[in-house]
Amino acid sequence: MDYSPPENHTNGPEAAEATPRTASSAALRLLRLLRADDPASKLQAARDIRRLTKTSPAFRRQLTDAVEPLVAMLRLDSPELKDAALLALLNLAVKDETNKVNIVDAGALEPIISFLQSDDVELQEHAAAALLTLSASSINKPVISSSRAIPLLAGILKCGTQQAKIDALMALYNLSTHPDNLTLILKSDPIPSIVNLLKTCKKSSKTAEKCTALLESLLNFEDSRIALTSEEGGVFAIVDVLENGSLQSREHAVGALLAMCQSDRCKYREPILREGVIPGLLELTVQGTPKSQGKAHTLLRLLRESPYPKSDHQPDTLENIVCNIISQINGEDQSDKAKKMLAEMVQVSMEQTLRHVQQRALVCTPADMPLANCASEVSLK
Repeated sequence: MDYSPPENHTNGPEAAEATPRTASSAALRLLRLLRADDPASKLQAARDIRRLTKTSPAFRRQLTDAVEPLVAMLRLDSPELKDAALLALLNLAVKDETNKVNIVDAGALEPIISFLQSDDVELQEHAAAALLTLSASSINKPVISSSRAIPLLAGILKCGTQQAKIDALMALYNLSTHPDNLTLILKSDPIPSIVNLLKTCKKSSKTAEKCTALLESLLNFEDSRIALTSEEGGVFAIVDVLENGSLQSREHAVGALLAMCQSDRCKYREPILREGVIPGLLELTVQGTPKSQGKAHTLLRLLRESPYPKSDHQPDTLENIVCNIISQINGEDQSDKAKKMLAEMVQVSMEQTLRHVQQRALVCTPADMPLANCASEVSLK
C-alpha cells in the first residue's frame, strides 16, 4: 500500500505532467543543485523535487539519481534539510517500485527510523509516512522487519499524532504480510492501540479496513485474543465494523471473530454474543461478499449453544441455528431485532430460490422433452 500525502504534507503548486525532454532538463539542473556545497541550494532542490514528483511519474523516473544525495541529506544536522529531503524521497517512492528499493539500498532506513524517536512531531509524521510507502515493496519488507522499525511503529501507533498513528498502522499492516512478521508485531503489544484507533475512526474508512485486517491476522494468536477481550470495548469495536463498515472491512471483521471462536469456542462464544453480533451476521449472510457470507454462516453455527449436530428431524439450517442462539440472547430489543432480520432474510432466501427454480426451468429440460420447447437463452436479471 502506497502513501497518499494529505494536504498538510504538501506545498507549492502541483506540477503538470512533464515531457521526457523537459523532465530530463529539470532533473539535471536539480541534481547539480543537490550536489552543491551550498545548503540553500540543496534545500531548494529538495523542495523542487518534492513538488515536481508529487503528481508526475515522468519526474519520478528522471530523478532516480537524486535518491543518493537526498539520503545523504537525511544525515545532516539541519532539521530543515532533513525534512525537505525526507519529503522529496517520499514523493519519489510513491507508486515507483524501483525508487522504493533504491531508497532502502542507499541506506535511508537508519535515519528514517531514528526520526520516529524525534521530538519534532512533523518529522515523526513524515518518517511514519515514508515507512508506509517503503513497506509496500515486497523486496523492502524483510529489510525493514530486520531493523528496529516494528516496535517503533507500534510506539507511534500508541502515542503519535492521529495522522502518524494511521500511517504507522498501515505500515504495520504492510509488514504483517511478510512471513514471521506477525510474531514481531505481536511482541510490541499492538492490540490496545489498534482497538483505540478502530474506535475513533470512521467505520467505512480505509483505516478501519486495515485495523480489522491486521486484527484478523493477529487473532490467530492466543496472546492477541486475550489482549482483545481484556480491552474494554475491544470485541464490540470489531462488531461495530461488522455492522457499519465497508464490504472489505466487514469481511475482515467477521474473519477476526471467527478466528477467535474457532480457536476456543467455549471461551470466546459468550464475549462475542454479549456484544450483539447476531443482527450483523444475519445481514452479512445475505449482503456480504462471498467470503464473508461463508464466514458468517460458519460463525453462526459455532455460536449456537449445542456443539453437537442436530438430528435428522431438526436439520442444521441457518434458521434453526439462529433461532437457537436467539433463544439465549439477553435483552428483548436485541432478540426482536434479530428475529425481524431473520424473517426478512428467510423472505429474501425464498425469493432467490423461486427465481433460481424459474431460471432452471427455462434452461434445463428433461431428456424426453422436445427440443423445440427448450429456451435457447436466458436473459440476465
